[in-house]
Amino acid sequence: MKFEPLPLKGAYEIHLERREDERGFFARMYCDDEFAAQGLNTNWVQMNVSLSREVGTLRGMHFQREPAAEVKLVRCLRGQAFDVIVDLRAGSDTYGQHCHVLLDQDALNAIYVPKGFAHGFQTLSDDTELQYCHSTAYAPGHEGGVNPLDPDLGIAWPRPVTVLSDRDQNLPPLAECTAL
Repeated sequence: MKFEPLPLKGAYEIHLERREDERGFFARMYCDDEFAAQGLNTNWVQMNVSLSREVGTLRGMHFQREPAAEVKLVRCLRGQAFDVIVDLRAGSDTYGQHCHVLLDQDALNAIYVPKGFAHGFQTLSDDTELQYCHSTAYAPGHEGGVNPLDPDLGIAWPRPVTVLSDRDQNLPPLAECTAL
């Protein structure tokens, strides 16, 4: 695996190394030793999968507050997604800033999302499926979010939004969120 630091400290794009032969390929998505050598989380307690049927679907921007704050490792299993993280860490030099990674089934890449970040994505193809590894179990009483369409975030979503849940549409703007 190759760990590429993203512009927001603590976040990484991870490139899986493909080993191919006539049967197809093999790649390691996770390795305790390699993650520990980078100083990254090595404890995953929950894994989830999402399927978004329609191109342009927007999900996010979600996070969990302490004591249930979580690290995420997200990979695209099918299709393509414009994956975005926003730094919400109190005292961070990059508070309120975002960056993105194009997750693609063929690129064999993933994004490592540290604690204190909101996460969301927009699908760039129909039937996009993402897999999430979480360091902490889902805790409904600690969930939060930022409105993904808040102009103060300045996220240039690449497609017109075709599907956005009522919940995500009604999330507060960045100015009303408490730092994590």
